[in-house]
Amino acid sequence: MLYGIERMEVRHWMDLTMDYPAEVARQLKADEIDMGLVPVAILPELDDYFIDADYCIGANGPVGSVGIYSDVPLEEVETVLLDYQSRTSVALCKILMKYYWKLTPKMLPAMQGYLSEIKGNVAGVVIGDRAFAQRTKSKFEYDLADAWKKMTGLPFVFAAWVSNKELPAEFIDAFNKANEWGLTQLDKVVAENPLSQYDLMYYYTKNISYRLDEEKRKGMQLFLEYIQKSN
Repeated sequence: MLYGIERMEVRHWMDLTMDYPAEVARQLKADEIDMGLVPVAILPELDDYFIDADYCIGANGPVGSVGIYSDVPLEEVETVLLDYQSRTSVALCKILMKYYWKLTPKMLPAMQGYLSEIKGNVAGVVIGDRAFAQRTKSKFEYDLADAWKKMTGLPFVFAAWVSNKELPAEFIDAFNKANEWGLTQLDKVVAENPLSQYDLMYYYTKNISYRLDEEKRKGMQLFLEYIQKSN
């Protein structure tokens, strides 16, 4: 999506910054930014919010880049290290453990460098490019979006474009058009970001589902209800 945002007219309306999802969420909550692609798990923590765009980072089955990785089957895992980069993935892991897998391993927040601790009976939630690499190291992978789909029958939304204030309709229209155009340029995105561990074209066209349609909104609402129930 950034490919279109960076290259179309809407770019002139923005001071664009990039960081990992949990940090973008912190910035939005602190009013340091007006809008961000943020983990949906933070929505209950915002005093007021607007889901601005028609696009998101979602999946309607396996996502490929968000999972629990381990050397042993999940039922033998004693500790799960929780990725510090994504609050939504951590919340989803806890929900799936309780309601889908019905397991009670110890779940601990992880810090930078935790990937080396994923071994033996210690598993880890890993997201993004690091997950692609972890697939080649761990014997077992439990895709969180796939597990959510099997549990609920609904797609999952990891992140949505959210603002903490109402933004002009003209901006939102231009923003949506930039996202739409960017998604027609995925071959160029893949060419500019080579990755050996995973087929990025498959990832962008099959694993990730971008349109924030009614089914994804239902999945997002159900996820937020699970968060409230689990607190």
